[in-house]
Amino acid sequence: MASTTFSGPVTSTNGFVVGAGSFIALTAQTTASLPAAAAANAGHVRLVSDNGAGNDEYCIVVSTGSAWVTAVGAALS
Repeated sequence: MASTTFSGPVTSTNGFVVGAGSFIALTAQTTASLPAAAAANAGHVRLVSDNGAGNDEYCIVVSTGSAWVTAVGAALS
C-alpha cells in the first residue's frame, strides 16, 4: 500500500492501521498545557513530559471527557 502524508488534523471513522516496523510519533507537552478535559475531546490521546507531577518523565494520557487520565487509568495530579 502507498504511503500518504497529511498536513493537518486527520479523522478516521474506522481507526488507523500502522504497518509492521512503523510507528506513531506524539509531540510531548507539559500537563499545564493540556486543554481542559471536555466532552469534545473525549478519547483524545496526548503525551506529557512531566507525568502530571512536574517530573521529567513521559506519560501517555487520555481524555475521558471530564479528566485527563494516564493510559493505566490513574488521574493526573
